[in-house]
Amino acid sequence: MYPETPRHAPAERALEVHHPTPITPAVVTPAPFVPMQPGSVPAVASVVLPDGRVVTGYAINPAQPEPIAAKPPVSRAAVNIALGGIGFGAVCGGLLLLTTFIAALTALITQLITLAAVCFGGYVGVQIFKGSDHKSGTTVNIRKAVIKRSHFHG
Repeated sequence: MYPETPRHAPAERALEVHHPTPITPAVVTPAPFVPMQPGSVPAVASVVLPDGRVVTGYAINPAQPEPIAAKPPVSRAAVNIALGGIGFGAVCGGLLLLTTFIAALTALITQLITLAAVCFGGYVGVQIFKGSDHKSGTTVNIRKAVIKRSHFHG
C-alpha cells in the first residue's frame, strides 16, 4: 500500500552524537546573617498530619487589607444637573427623530401626488392626441357658432 523506503548502507546511517556540556554555577557568597531578637516570642504551633508526621512552626496572622476610603457624598444638585442633561439629550434626540419622520412622510406624500399627476396627465394626453379610427359626432367651428342659452347655433 505504501511505497517502501530505500535501504541505505550502514555507513550512511551513522549518527553523530552530541553530549551536553554541564554549566558550572557561579560561586555565590551569601550575605552575612545578622541575628535580631524579636520584640516578643510568638507561640509555637504543632500540627499532626494524617500520616503521623508532626509539623511545628510559628502561626502567622493573615494580612489585613487597608480599609477602603469612604467616597464623599455627591450633592443632590450635581445629580439633578446630570439627570437633567441626560433628559435634555433624550428629548433632543426624540425631536430630531420626529422631524426626520415628518420630513420623510412629506417627501413620500409629494412623490405619490407627483406619480398620480404624471399618470393622470399621461392618460389625458393619450386621449387628446390619439388619432381616432372612426369619425363620429359633429364638428363645431367655434368661431362661427352663436351661443344662445347654452346651445350652439351654427
